[in-house]
Amino acid sequence: MNSFEISNDILNDIEALQQRADRDGYLYVQDFVDKEAILETRCDITSILHEVGWLDNGTEPMEAISTQPARIHGTPEFRPIYDEIQKLESFHTLAHNEAILGLMNSLLGPDTMLLPLTIARVIFPTALEHTTPAHQDFIHIQGAPDVWTAWFPLGQCPQEMGGLGVLAGSHKHGVLPVSRSLGAGGLRTHVDELEDKWVSSPFNLGDVLFFHSHTVHQGLPNRSGNRLRLSVDYRYQRASDPITELVMNPHGADPDGGRLSWSEVYEGWKSDQYQYYWKGFTLNTVPREEVPVVGETEQED
Repeated sequence: MNSFEISNDILNDIEALQQRADRDGYLYVQDFVDKEAILETRCDITSILHEVGWLDNGTEPMEAISTQPARIHGTPEFRPIYDEIQKLESFHTLAHNEAILGLMNSLLGPDTMLLPLTIARVIFPTALEHTTPAHQDFIHIQGAPDVWTAWFPLGQCPQEMGGLGVLAGSHKHGVLPVSRSLGAGGLRTHVDELEDKWVSSPFNLGDVLFFHSHTVHQGLPNRSGNRLRLSVDYRYQRASDPITELVMNPHGADPDGGRLSWSEVYEGWKSDQYQYYWKGFTLNTVPREEVPVVGETEQED
């Protein structure tokens, strides 16, 4: 893969940022988010993983060293641990970072809103077949196409830990066909006929990758051998644009109740500053539509 184009030199030029975002479907910014805030979230997550035995005995939890069997997102074993991560105040507070919101305002305008559904990833250095496949976020979240994700690791992410790859310019092709796949989301976007080029780079602490909901991207396998890759996905859109009910819930929650309500997430928080912040907006909630999957047909009664 070629390397990401670095956009630090145009951070103060809104027109240039918008033009590059429109051209490439992504922006990569180095040394952008406060390192102490990232490390606070990392500390809270690794403390949970240490307590449940997912990290190797006798190692420093912040190093996230694990030669344990891979735990796969969405499995019964993973869910209760992930719920504890979702309850972390530091994890949700980090999504309101001023630098990120400022850049999102440059792309989307002054009514930019963080989507309540925020995602943490815990990627083991085994079970590489479960690496997140090439996909477009719009397939999963729907609502308005003009949604931007801020993705960044909660620590150093050298090449052997994988990170994220982006198919630059792929957002220009609209919503592409999908088929079933292993990995987060369970759907793989078909990109074989596209001539766009994959790009990626190692991440230092504080580096952030922004990309449009139509931009094809994929997780890269964690080949470190013994370290977990911890990262976050925060998404932003105009509050005036359509939004689905799905993204108004905690990630992994049961929308019909029974698992992980916002009141459970907020229990024990020290501050209410970022609790139910979306209630300050007038939102246009729309239904999420079924996604056609290549190779599957509707069964007759």
